[in-house]
Amino acid sequence: MNWPNVWSFVRRNLLTLLTILGVVIGIALGLGLRAVPADGETWSARDVMYINYVGDLFLRALKALILPLIISSLIAAVGSLDLSLSKKIGGRAVLYYLATTVLAVILGIVLVITIKPGADSEADETTETKGGPRNVTTADTLLDLVRNMFPPNLVQACIEQYQTVLTPPENNPTEPDIYEWTVGGRYSDGMNILGLVVASIVFGVALGATKKENALVLSFFQQLSQIVMRVTGWVIWLSPVGVTFLIAAKILEIEDLGDMFSKLGLYFAVVAGGILFHGFVVLSLLFFLFTRQNPVKFIANMGQALATAFGTSSSSASLPVTMQCLEEKNNIDERVSRFVLPIGATINMDGTALYEAVAAIFIAQLRGLSLSFGNVLAISITATAASIGAAGIPQAGLVTLVMVLDTVGLPAEDVSLIIAVDWLLDRFRTLVNVLGDSFGAAIVYHFSKAELESSKQPQQDLNLTQQTELDLELVHQVDHTTSATTVMPLDERHILKNSRL
Repeated sequence: MNWPNVWSFVRRNLLTLLTILGVVIGIALGLGLRAVPADGETWSARDVMYINYVGDLFLRALKALILPLIISSLIAAVGSLDLSLSKKIGGRAVLYYLATTVLAVILGIVLVITIKPGADSEADETTETKGGPRNVTTADTLLDLVRNMFPPNLVQACIEQYQTVLTPPENNPTEPDIYEWTVGGRYSDGMNILGLVVASIVFGVALGATKKENALVLSFFQQLSQIVMRVTGWVIWLSPVGVTFLIAAKILEIEDLGDMFSKLGLYFAVVAGGILFHGFVVLSLLFFLFTRQNPVKFIANMGQALATAFGTSSSSASLPVTMQCLEEKNNIDERVSRFVLPIGATINMDGTALYEAVAAIFIAQLRGLSLSFGNVLAISITATAASIGAAGIPQAGLVTLVMVLDTVGLPAEDVSLIIAVDWLLDRFRTLVNVLGDSFGAAIVYHFSKAELESSKQPQQDLNLTQQTELDLELVHQVDHTTSATTVMPLDERHILKNSRL
């Protein structure tokens, strides 16, 4: 064995290997700690909180980077591109994301209809969702998605997003038809990432259109983006430890692992297998067909981002790490990665789309409901739309699943039938969502490479011209000041200096 080569590989991929090791240790630690209490006893919520504390700090640090990273990277990336090139890159990204989401939904429907995991199972309604389901209709969810694209207050969008609230009419509190309820609205906690992405893109387009006049503003956002990425580089070194405690604490929260998998084992296998097949086979084949590059090497270079996604269960929290892996290890132009990835983290949810399609049909099978072709088509369309509306936060898919269930007439309470394994499936969904975002950025870069190269020279000429003009202006100011100093009395020079200030 060539030990120098092995040591070189370990040094290059140390953080990735440590994070993967953290995932393994977290699973082992969680299973080991479950055996500590006596029979019939479980870990208290406070004890689990203590174990989760380090992981929670890591997750908070990552989430703190989301806002400055999305705003600075999107404005810098879009502002540095020509308007026509921005349209092409954005169009290619959205087309890829929509196409792969539809493929994921089709794959999920084929699997769940073929294997029928709910046909021989029985519905168990003992599990309840925390806080109860939110009354919502499909139309309201889609309208909220568009509303959040246009936030009335950008500062508020940093911490809250809009939700439609339906309440029973006062004159008939027992009204069964939810479409007859009073329509209201409220702002709920949670960053409105979609609104911030749209606002940043618009600002970047305006900045690109006035590049000559506002070069200093563009330079500011480019430098801010570099600073945030540097801070990201420091934070992700905490990921091995953070991921370990996040996973260990989550395993300790489950009351009975054996009972959970005995009831939902086949459903879990169908969803997890479908998600992983879509990510590592379907998307890999698309990547190879479009770029003629080795997808295995690409995935290996994304190992750090994938391990972080699995540990945090949040594609938005994984965004800083994903950017770094793409730019430093897979050599993707930062103008593409910082433009495409924030969009992908918002609208590209392949794993979530597949999960929602499978979950809705699985619950219908549990209830003995026969689905027509029209029902299946409605589920596929709604699952695609719902996945786009799912925020990049842990277990957001459960919220949008309610809207998919509504299309086939199933009650929102049926979400409780599958919530027992959702915490683990959510990690697989997030992993594939991040992998899909990364493949998308690489494919878009491949098709935009020639245009990006041709746009570099005009940008360099513009920067050189602006620097030359700035240097000439400074030289002129120095000459003017020197001249004034030689001919003016001391008092007048003080007056001139004060007038400048």
